Amino acid sequence: MTGDAPRPPAGTAAAGDGRLRARPGPVTGEAEPERGLQRLGLAAERDGLLYVPAGYTPARPSPLVVMLHGARQEARNSIAPLLRYAERFGLILLAPDSRGPTWDRVRGHFGPDVAFVDGALALVFGRYAIDPNRLAVGGFSDGASYALSLGITNGDLFTDVLAFSPGFVAPAAGRGRPRLFIAHGRWDTVLPIDRCSRKIVPRLERAGYAVHYREFWGPHMVPRSIARNAAEWFLTKQPRTPH
Repeated sequence: MTGDAPRPPAGTAAAGDGRLRARPGPVTGEAEPERGLQRLGLAAERDGLLYVPAGYTPARPSPLVVMLHGARQEARNSIAPLLRYAERFGLILLAPDSRGPTWDRVRGHFGPDVAFVDGALALVFGRYAIDPNRLAVGGFSDGASYALSLGITNGDLFTDVLAFSPGFVAPAAGRGRPRLFIAHGRWDTVLPIDRCSRKIVPRLERAGYAVHYREFWGPHMVPRSIARNAAEWFLTKQPRTPH
């Protein structure tokens, strides 16, 4: 399932099924894990960031959002839109870096980025109590395209997808039925709304996905009001139904 433009390069052999194996479970890490903004420590370069709110307690599993950056960006860019709301809403934010200039699926196939995201999730699940009914993947631009593709491929893990200005959606296969939040600026000249979200959203709806779609007067960006709306939408939901 793809939008009309832009899309991943054609003719590239698949490098993986896009499936994530890590799952929330009993916390196996230290009794008092670190809070605040921290590096993942999984790679010397192209690593990532984790933010844990001061009010985190293992007795109350927290919602988690995996945030994915745009092309030629890094974790500090992807974590920024929701970082200002993390304390207020009790969000744990995980922002891995892509292995290359952008995400593997954008280059035509799932591959090393899936493995790195899986490792980052395993690290977080081992140290922090995560609510499996409030587990989202989101992103901006190429990160939004990747979030939609990875989220739908792993809809039995992710309950929600937060896609800010996506260019396409290309899952390996649909699993489960995550809810989808999609927002796009009407003045976007990088990924024009007519060629991207206005074609992506109807196709997703025809495929049976529940889509909350927002357009805003603005360019290729994530306005504060849209980021807050996405966080509030994510946290105001019905319990997950079995797949």
